[in-house]
Amino acid sequence: MNMYVSNLGFHVQEEDLRQLFESFGEVTSAKVIKDRDSGRSRGFGFVEMSSDDQAHKAMTSLNNKELEGRLMSVSVARERESRPRSNRW
Repeated sequence: MNMYVSNLGFHVQEEDLRQLFESFGEVTSAKVIKDRDSGRSRGFGFVEMSSDDQAHKAMTSLNNKELEGRLMSVSVARERESRPRSNRW
């Protein structure tokens, strides 16, 4: 199951997310989304776990948990909506 994790502190790294979620089961991927230009965290990421049961336990336990002074939000990730590209040149 793929989960969306938001309201992350800007110093949270992918390894931090992985370690946090691994206490609930096998993490297959952990990704912090970064700004394309600056390389700085955008404050959200995605964590994928191999077991839906373990992912639900992680979501229940970690949603609204404080990490680096911020209450993170954990939910099921939705498929990305396709948006038309803008032709601004």
